Amino acid sequence: MTLDPDTCYRALKARDARFDGRFFVAVSSTRIYCRPVCTVKPPKRENCRFYPSAAAAESEGYRPCLRCRPELAPGNASVDATSRLAQAAASLMEDSVLDETGLDGVAAQLGITDRHLRRAFGAEFGVAPVQFAQTQRLLLAKRLLTDTALPITDVAFASGFGSVRRFNALFMQRYRLRPSQLRGQLRRQAAASGAADVLNFELSFRPPYDWVAVSAFLAARAVAGVETVEGNCYRRTARVAAGEKEYRGWIEVAPSRKKPALRVSVSASLAKALPPVLSRVKALMDLACHPAEVAQSLGPMAKRHPGLRVPGAFDGFEVAVRAILGQQVSVSAARTVAGRFAAAFGDAIETPFAALSSVFPAAETIADLPYGRIARLGMPGARARSVVALARAVADGGLVLMPNADIEATLERLRALPGVGEWTAQYIAMRSLAWPDAFPHTDLGVMKALGETDARRVLAAGEAWRPWRAYAVMHLWQTLSTNP
Repeated sequence: MTLDPDTCYRALKARDARFDGRFFVAVSSTRIYCRPVCTVKPPKRENCRFYPSAAAAESEGYRPCLRCRPELAPGNASVDATSRLAQAAASLMEDSVLDETGLDGVAAQLGITDRHLRRAFGAEFGVAPVQFAQTQRLLLAKRLLTDTALPITDVAFASGFGSVRRFNALFMQRYRLRPSQLRGQLRRQAAASGAADVLNFELSFRPPYDWVAVSAFLAARAVAGVETVEGNCYRRTARVAAGEKEYRGWIEVAPSRKKPALRVSVSASLAKALPPVLSRVKALMDLACHPAEVAQSLGPMAKRHPGLRVPGAFDGFEVAVRAILGQQVSVSAARTVAGRFAAAFGDAIETPFAALSSVFPAAETIADLPYGRIARLGMPGARARSVVALARAVADGGLVLMPNADIEATLERLRALPGVGEWTAQYIAMRSLAWPDAFPHTDLGVMKALGETDARRVLAAGEAWRPWRAYAVMHLWQTLSTNP
């Protein structure tokens, strides 16, 4: 987004939610920066400075507003190559990859040089990657201090700091507050009582958000024992690696009643893996979407379900396995086999919810299995071989199924796997890779919704919906009497 000061100021005065997270306004008279939706009285135009990221504002010496809380701003989705590359790097930083591998490791995972990464990152966010990562750690710590009863020591390490001393010093230097000052009497009482079994957060989005459609989509595909949708809540088990350790637990997601945000509850067992957990929830629920841009591109198609999102993946491998199991069978049949798969090869877990009893198996577990054991669950042997081949590619590190991965290279690797055709590759790109222009044009539901029998004509029709064809697919599926 080009930061035209006059446009930004008009958006600020209107508190336009479409611009939330797309820029931040810093006020020279107070040395504080805010989101454009902040409810305080708009500052004078001459006192405003506009920045593309929170990190850019903090690099100029501004402190985050305690009312609008910049750490709660939604992210940004993009189809522009440079922007997408920078967003991919930012996503890896949220997953603490920078802390573990350094900038060279982040660049290597994206298939580029660290010099190119610095250039793309600076163009998108206005700061160097290391500065951005430091701000992200501080903002996460600020969120944990405000929203949870975690001890300050745990907050420091969960946010990616190597020592409490370094955390305290940097927090004081940057925000002119001690970490303990962010905590009111209620938080101190909660900490003293040890009420930290569940960590609660709010993740913002740009309205509208069609939660009914998104939760129905996830419910239709929920893997028994791993996922469930009950009432207005989506719940699932989770396996998350952070550093050299693996953490297991559960999450719950539901819409907020008063704000354009989702309420996210995380089991305390995942406290030390919060950055990747929250990052994955954002991807799963497509919180970086700009619904106004999508609607403008899709035209009348988007009017019946404003704010419809493309559900992503909490675990890219899990969704990819689900795509293979779903080849040439109904959604309900694929869901049945996926439940057997999780029960047979996943790990048991205790949760407060009767419907959640196992964690979906890791790629490393499936990579060592003989095809026959998988085929016995109720699928052709060729499909079982595809699952094992997928698992081996992921376990070996040759195939990375994460949002913002290199699309063309990843699609090429997927198509090279036995039994993975264009429909499967595009569906994986749509969900595991969060690619907004993915288009499974051979999908029977898409063809039926368009009244077409020729996949080539479907592909041609899809040109009108670029670069948001994945959203067009969701809208086409919504036109059917049943969710395909």
